[in-house]
Amino acid sequence: MAVEQPLRTPAPASGEQTRIHNIGYRTYDGPRLGRAYARRSLYSQSLRGAYGLGRSVKSKVLPMLLFVVMCVPAAIMVAVAVATKAKDLPVDYTRYAIVMQAVISLYVASQAPQSVSRDLRFKTVPLYFSRPIETADYVLAKFAALASALFVLTAAPLLVLYVGALLAKLDFTDQTKGFAQGLVSVALLSLLFAGLGLVIAAVTPRRGFGIAAVIAVLTISYGAVSTLQAIADAQGSSGAIAWIGLFSPVTLIDGVQSAFLGASSAFPGGVGPSNGEGAVYVLVTLGLVAATYGLLTRRYRKVGL
Repeated sequence: MAVEQPLRTPAPASGEQTRIHNIGYRTYDGPRLGRAYARRSLYSQSLRGAYGLGRSVKSKVLPMLLFVVMCVPAAIMVAVAVATKAKDLPVDYTRYAIVMQAVISLYVASQAPQSVSRDLRFKTVPLYFSRPIETADYVLAKFAALASALFVLTAAPLLVLYVGALLAKLDFTDQTKGFAQGLVSVALLSLLFAGLGLVIAAVTPRRGFGIAAVIAVLTISYGAVSTLQAIADAQGSSGAIAWIGLFSPVTLIDGVQSAFLGASSAFPGGVGPSNGEGAVYVLVTLGLVAATYGLLTRRYRKVGL
């Protein structure tokens, strides 16, 4: 019986086994700028992107609109104070961000997914880590960029109030003190909201899901905490009001500034936490900021593998 033999291809001659093609690549002889430059570049580009700079006109509409919405009420208050020759501003510097929390939450919900979800969706994160940049550099740059964008959003109306107060010839010392306290308050708010927004947005590569999740966490937590505080106040359990406020980002900032920055509290009855309770608020706030940074680092360490 005949056995079928496999076909054999003739071995190429020794001169045809290896070929060198000159495809025109040139070596780079310039300076190697390293991790610090890459980190700064990622920070600046992320910060610009948070306001749509360097992107399409459509990307600029929402962040710029929210920035205007944040500043317009402050300008109106200044105009009223100047026109009526009032002796004080209608809203304290430390209260302004709490009053405008809905606008701030909407900004975080729109820009946190924009900052991180696209990198996850298009799988560009490993490309970042193929350069000198490391996981901690990427997370730090993104965190700092969104926190800086939030600080610009929340500090700009305070600057409008401060300049207007000086134009209205209100007391310089009181206004400067209130303005400084307001800046400290919005700095803490920016760090906390940026961390929470980025952690939630980094869970999913879908920007729409990220937006909905951030809005849900920020608004539902505040609504639930405010409702429980109102119930506790109605039942005469005033001692529980301050502890309930630990479970919402907005009430956390409210408690910190009412305990240490001389701000009036939005808690039921207008009574904020004591100094001892306020210390717990500060520890919880800083702990959440550190925890969100750690969660982001762990998340991107897995993604970059």
